[in-house]
Formats: sequence, C-alpha cells, structure tokens
Amino acid sequence: MDDERSTEGLEPPDRDEPAGPDALAHKLSEMARSLHEAEDPGEVLREAVQAAIDLVPGAWEGSVTEVAGRGRVQHKAASGPLPARVDAIMSEVREGPCLDALTERKVIRVDDLRLEERWRRFTPRAVEAGALSMLAFPMIVDEDTLCALNLYGAEPGAFTDESVDVGRLLAAHAAIAYAGAQREENLLAAIETRDLIGQAVGLLMERYSIGTNPAFSTLVRFSRQSNRKLRDVAAELIRDAEAGARK
Repeated sequence: MDDERSTEGLEPPDRDEPAGPDALAHKLSEMARSLHEAEDPGEVLREAVQAAIDLVPGAWEGSVTEVAGRGRVQHKAASGPLPARVDAIMSEVREGPCLDALTERKVIRVDDLRLEERWRRFTPRAVEAGALSMLAFPMIVDEDTLCALNLYGAEPGAFTDESVDVGRLLAAHAAIAYAGAQREENLLAAIETRDLIGQAVGLLMERYSIGTNPAFSTLVRFSRQSNRKLRDVAAELIRDAEAGARK
C-alpha cells in the first residue's frame, strides 16, 4: 500500500526513561541511589556536587564546604578552581552565603553578586574571582557537622525558584547519605582499631608472659608516655614484630 512506512532501522521509543514532570523525579531517585552507593564520605560529596550541576537549573559550578569551629570553612569537594577559590575567600573573611545558610538554616540565593551588599568583605573578592550568582543550601548532617552545598551560575540571575526547590531536595539527600557514609567509616575504623589493639595485646602477652589486663595496661602506658594514640602505638608494635620476624 502507498501509505505503508518501513520500520527497518528505526529504534523503538525508550519506555524506561520518563518524560515531562516525572523526569525530574526519576533523576532525583537515581541520584539518591548513587549517593547511598558511594564508598566513602568524600565520594558522596563529589557525587552530590556533580548531581547538582546536572540537575539544578542554572548551576554551572559547585562545591561542598564544612564549617568547623569559629566559622572556619573547610573545603570538602568542588567541581573546579572557581568554587575552591571562593571557599577559600569565605574561610578567610568569615562571611558569605555559605555561612549565612548554615547560621540561618535556610537557602541563600544571590542573583547578582556585583550588586550584593550583605557581605562587604566577601563580595568584591568573590566577583573578582569570577562568581556572579550563587545558591547556598544548608546540609545539616548532625549536631557536630554542618555542611553547605554551594552552587554558582555562569551569569547573573542564573537561578530560579525551580533551582531552589531542586537544590533543596538534593541537599537533603546528600546530607543523609553523607551522615550514613561517615557512620560506616567510623564503624570500620573502630573495628580496625579494636583488631590492632587486640593483636598488640597478644604480642605483649607472649613477649612478657603476662595476662590480658596487664598487657593492655602496658600498651596504655606506652601510649601515655609517648603522647600518641593507642591505635598508633599498637600499629607500630605490630610492624616492629613483623619486621623482626622477617630477619
């Protein structure tokens, strides 16, 4: 028939990739799974920055910073030199969108840094570094760990209300994943420390023909006398024993 069309070589539509309003939900779901599968806290933050650049409308560059005592900004992850430079400026002058986002526990949106008057020490230097518009999202990991997801636009007015909504969801997922990765890392470190101390105690028991408690007390005394962590003293004792066994 004249109106028949050949289907040879045509690809069927992708039924697995949602379209329209469902597309963002699908991408956020994929992002959340990727964050929770990350192997360590640093990887979680790097994945979060890349996901923000991919998903948040207007995002051009990004970083995650952690605020320690006295407002000191610690650089944790960045997509490039610009966020790293701006993080360093915030740490030096101790003011800026990141710190306000954490202090006020809310999203800080800056449409045009060239016109901004809230941070008189931070703003001129950030603009000189190349920052034009910013979004800062608080990431409340726990009471002792305060992080912020900072996004940068390539031009003034790069961010919209949708940018804020998407970024807020992403920051919440990232905070949960980061907290989980930290807990797992701390647990693994605790198990490793316990094993090291157990091995060191066993070596002391064998070397001095003493029981478990005296051997542990000896290890603690070594730690205090050298002003070093118990784990480090145990690790050195094991290394020395292994080196002696190879001779």
